[in-house]
Amino acid sequence: MKTVVVIGGGASGMAAALTAAEKKENTVILLERQSRVGRKLLATGNGRCNLTNTGAAIKNYHGESVSFAQKALDAFSPAEAISWFRALGLVTVEQYGGRVFPLSDSAGSVLDVLRFALDAAGVDVRPGEPATRLLSRGGRLSVVTEKASYRADAVIVACGGKAGGKLGGVTDGYELLTSLGHHCTPLYPALVPIKTDTDYPRSLKGVRAEAALKLFRGDELLKETRGELQFTEKGVSGPAAFDLSREAAVKGGELVLDLLPCLSEEETISMLRRRQKLSPELENGSVFAGLLHSRLGMVVVRASGVRPSDNIGGLSGRDLAVLAQTAKAFRLRVMGTDSFDNAQVTAGGIRTEEFNPDTLESRLVPGVFACGEVLDLDGDCGGYNLQWAWASGRLAGRLGI
Repeated sequence: MKTVVVIGGGASGMAAALTAAEKKENTVILLERQSRVGRKLLATGNGRCNLTNTGAAIKNYHGESVSFAQKALDAFSPAEAISWFRALGLVTVEQYGGRVFPLSDSAGSVLDVLRFALDAAGVDVRPGEPATRLLSRGGRLSVVTEKASYRADAVIVACGGKAGGKLGGVTDGYELLTSLGHHCTPLYPALVPIKTDTDYPRSLKGVRAEAALKLFRGDELLKETRGELQFTEKGVSGPAAFDLSREAAVKGGELVLDLLPCLSEEETISMLRRRQKLSPELENGSVFAGLLHSRLGMVVVRASGVRPSDNIGGLSGRDLAVLAQTAKAFRLRVMGTDSFDNAQVTAGGIRTEEFNPDTLESRLVPGVFACGEVLDLDGDCGGYNLQWAWASGRLAGRLGI
């Protein structure tokens, strides 16, 4: 009989505990700092829980050694994750971009089936009991909390990361593992709103747009994406901004937004010329009517240097070209990102080279495993991080078998 202590009741911790409990001879204890397991899970996908992505592949992940994730992702694919959840009683639906959500459209449904499964498997769930020390002495492991000390044959560290502090993001996992000799890379907030020069975003607060985004540092293109963008009083948010936030946090730079990604520059000029012909008496501030949100259109006009109060009929061909160019390459200087409290994921973590990718067991301390966000691996926006949580949790929960 093995005693397995899982530290952390988030997505990867619950997956690890359920997997370890599949072997009936194992006694599985799940320690959770919060008053209940899965609190952060309830907030994912705006409360809908984007639990995986059918297209998840190694290219969607980041870290010092991304290839480390391949074994876990191969061992538990998105299709297997969907089947696993269905076996637990959860029906899912696939939506745009391969994103998978519960049919109920509620993260609570995902957490419910996991909680019910933990109970059915006999996992000893202990909420409100964070681990304070992880000890390895003479080949024996023990986990110390404020309430007790647990001898363990195996310990799985699944504490999550620093992101989402208001929902339970902590540094416990980093501290427990570094106390055993492991090392941590620098930590950055990821999948987080980007702060920019606020001259324009402040007046656009709440405006949404479908846009193509590029992040530059000088002439170097760091990353590009396309999707929904939302302006905030501090900068930009939404899935498209989240996709670039990791690089923005680490490297800074400048955002270049194509606010009309479905139109070429020539097509944009043609549309503006048509507006000019149809309504020559309109003010320039309305030239993007029918193309952009009214507030966004006004900001683009101002950024182009065209006087908003003049009439459209007086715009020259060069004016129309400059307006189109500004809409197709609207620039915002990056000033950083929001804090860890507002981040969905932590970039960075415990160095993966110190773990066996086949088992997720520590190369430094036998019997200690790690999974999920505590490791130096993070994914793009769109269900990729939860896929890593399930896959790595399942692999760690096998305990090297």
